[in-house]
Amino acid sequence: MEKLIAFILLLWSILPLVAKAQEVEAEDSEESCVREDLSDYNMPLRIGSLFIILGTSAVGTFVPMILHRIRPYSKGSIRDWILTVGKFFGTGVILATAFIHMLPESLEKFDSPCLTEGWKTYGAFAGVFCMIASFALQLLELSAATYMDNLRAKRQNSNEYNNSHDSFSEPDLEKKNNSSSSTAFEHGGHVHGGAFFEEDEKAFRNVGVMMLELGIVMHSIIIGITLANTGKEEFITLLIALVFHQFFEGIALGTRINEMEHKSWVRPFLLGGLFIIMTPIGVAIGIGIHSSFNPNSSSSVLSSAILDSLSAGILLYNAYVSLMSAEINHNIKFRQSPFVHKLVCFISMYVGAGVMALIGKWA
Repeated sequence: MEKLIAFILLLWSILPLVAKAQEVEAEDSEESCVREDLSDYNMPLRIGSLFIILGTSAVGTFVPMILHRIRPYSKGSIRDWILTVGKFFGTGVILATAFIHMLPESLEKFDSPCLTEGWKTYGAFAGVFCMIASFALQLLELSAATYMDNLRAKRQNSNEYNNSHDSFSEPDLEKKNNSSSSTAFEHGGHVHGGAFFEEDEKAFRNVGVMMLELGIVMHSIIIGITLANTGKEEFITLLIALVFHQFFEGIALGTRINEMEHKSWVRPFLLGGLFIIMTPIGVAIGIGIHSSFNPNSSSSVLSSAILDSLSAGILLYNAYVSLMSAEINHNIKFRQSPFVHKLVCFISMYVGAGVMALIGKWA
């Protein structure tokens, strides 16, 4: 009985200390969610960062596109090797961007004390939104495939109808040319089938590039706003890291836009330009609202966390399904290519992933 009373008294004496610790933790959480004081904002440097990122993004994006278009180049030429290395380097960049830059940031933000209690009841919201984006992308590709199947069926039915009305009226000529017309029709069917297959492949490739750009653009505008509202001590480090970040992402996107095989320069350069301007737009928005914007507010943290996780899902789906699996494992040309070609491609991809993972230390 005496031991029980002593234990109760001990527990009673500890309770105020626990309560005090909880109060201190709550105060620390509230302080961490308060807007940071951006003293000595240095407006000229912030505005200059906008143009620095714009320029480096343009170089990374447009150089692969210009190399691809200035003159036809032969297989195995130096330019062909440069673009091949750039393409697989870009695949590694995309993968590391999702794993190193987007998903960890989303996980960290969903764990922020600044979020409302409802968002703290489940610890895997980042994975949920990442998974939702992957499912949505799969449904989009399925819709594109279904549309192409229906279009192919309509064209094949139209070709069969036209061929059935092109026969000669004379019975002897009809008999004479029956076998040859049948052979020609079969050959024509194969030609149309090959064309349809190429159209399908091109349509999937175009959808993949558009979704890839969507994932990159969503992340780009967030990091632009973040840069504009970063304190003086961290600003230069973050700016340097983002210059490399945007340059390598530009290479990744530019080499993929080349795969769309547009004859005109207009659409590829519009797609490249959209990526180039998004981070500067984010910087401009951040500069405009820096006096009142609180990046630690619940709404800011939540919107950034959701967009990062959605972007991660888009990039991961693209990297594994559209880029790595389709272009390597299920690509007969790649499987039959020489060992040196495969080695260079894999090394390029791993180096791209490693470089972006290293940049993740600062950005």
